[in-house]
Amino acid sequence: MKNFIVKTAPGFLACVIISFLSQKIAEFFPTIGSALFAIGIGILCGNTFLNKDCFDEGTRFSEKNLLEYSIVLTGAALMLKDIAALGLSGIGFILCQMITTIFAAYIIGRKIGFNKKFCLLMGAGNAVCGSSAIATVSPVLDADTKDKGLSITIVNVTGTILMVLLPLITEILYKHETLQTSAMIGGILQSIGQVIAGGQLVNPEVTEVATIFKIIRIIFIVLVALSYSHINAEHEEKHIFTKEKNKKDSKIKAGIPWFIIGFFIMASLHTAHLLPEAFTKGAKTISQQFEIIALAAIGMRVKFKDLISEGPKGMIYGLAVGTCQVIAAFILINIFI
Repeated sequence: MKNFIVKTAPGFLACVIISFLSQKIAEFFPTIGSALFAIGIGILCGNTFLNKDCFDEGTRFSEKNLLEYSIVLTGAALMLKDIAALGLSGIGFILCQMITTIFAAYIIGRKIGFNKKFCLLMGAGNAVCGSSAIATVSPVLDADTKDKGLSITIVNVTGTILMVLLPLITEILYKHETLQTSAMIGGILQSIGQVIAGGQLVNPEVTEVATIFKIIRIIFIVLVALSYSHINAEHEEKHIFTKEKNKKDSKIKAGIPWFIIGFFIMASLHTAHLLPEAFTKGAKTISQQFEIIALAAIGMRVKFKDLISEGPKGMIYGLAVGTCQVIAAFILINIFI
């Protein structure tokens, strides 16, 4: 435990300080909000004087763990009826968006010249939940470390770019109408942190609804992993789907993440009026603080050297998939939402 604290403290404290500064600056620029300042200052610091290995553990903890705790606490302020309000149309939108994303990533990647496993990793990462989805399906595909690392980098970079662009796009398309804006942000952005950041750039209501869209996507990681278990990516064949299964494929481990379960438990308790009002208010406040700290961590973990190292081919691939996601979301929102 002591060793964990020593390793985590520098990066975590840096994110806390950036979060505090961001919220103070945002008081003078309320229309911009603390989220954008946290990401921007994080990027600036993470690529200059805070660009040191000693901050990595703390920023990784702040980005991943604090966001997970934040999602659980968010459930304490939501009713199950708010989640159910998305209805079958919302679920239909998410499923179609995910399927379209996976096939777009595969087709574009193959045309550019990437191997099957890498294209499938890109499909899962973009369709579901970024790095977590890639880590989940990698054993199913028996993907190598290089493909896994490269896909994570490209997906995260693409998501960071879309995180800033989508609030601008939704302003033009929907004038930030809550449901459509939330569907596009929650249905496209790769990681839960990017969804929260993108939503924060609009307003708190969009953040909440977009998070619900994202949570449903994360739940569907089980379906993606099971579908991938039927894919033969070992050989360059005309058809990538096969009914044959390797022994390793029968041992798929893809479950619903703990924080999603926690979110629904909290929402259920709140719906049943079993949570004191003081607890609900406190949970919401803490959740918001965790979010800003996590956004600072996301900014610090965006490295300019990663953008340069991937070269034009990888970035063209990522941006092409991102563009397809936006176009597909626009069409599907008109159909379902």
